[in-house]
Amino acid sequence: MSGSPGRTKKNIKIFVNLRVLCAFVVNLSHMIFQTRFPNLFQKTVWEWTPMDVQFKLLAEPPAGHLIANVNLVPFVGPDCLIIHLQGGYWEIPGGTLEPGETYLEAMRRELLEEAGAILFSFHLLGAWFCRSHNAKPYRPHLPHPEFYRLVGYGQVDITTTPQNPAGGEWVTQVKTMPVDQAAQRFLQNNRPDLAELYQLAGLTRDSKGH
Repeated sequence: MSGSPGRTKKNIKIFVNLRVLCAFVVNLSHMIFQTRFPNLFQKTVWEWTPMDVQFKLLAEPPAGHLIANVNLVPFVGPDCLIIHLQGGYWEIPGGTLEPGETYLEAMRRELLEEAGAILFSFHLLGAWFCRSHNAKPYRPHLPHPEFYRLVGYGQVDITTTPQNPAGGEWVTQVKTMPVDQAAQRFLQNNRPDLAELYQLAGLTRDSKGH
């Protein structure tokens, strides 16, 4: 027997109210974390690419056709994972979506290629909203000039060594350590934004019991 119109309207109202509440919580968290992690949330320019960027918390991922890149703050038990590149600096695993890939497929591939790890769980954290200064996209299939670099955190397991495919950045080390130690490595590389991103991921993970 189908539900009554009155019950259907009530369910719709509850659903809408939950979405409004969720948006309110995200906005409140954004204001709190913006004060605590100013280097992560500030508007800035990535000169190496170049593009205007700003990190934002997200309750839901953006539309798939707007996601160009992904990053993952990986956890192995209580510790986080970072990678060391041949250029001499520490980085967060991640990269660019291949044609036809979803963001989760890209995260799994990048994690295996750069850290030799498999993804067990994924939790959305936020994204850098990006506006490119270039006339053309980095690759023809990618959104341009506005797009998202999606960021999450999750539990992983290191099963092998980095694959280091041709054309990618060469990973020389994969290390696990407490979040505060990883943050110090990023600060030494003059990347306070990544230091604060790992701290935010660790704080969020602990608070949600992930």
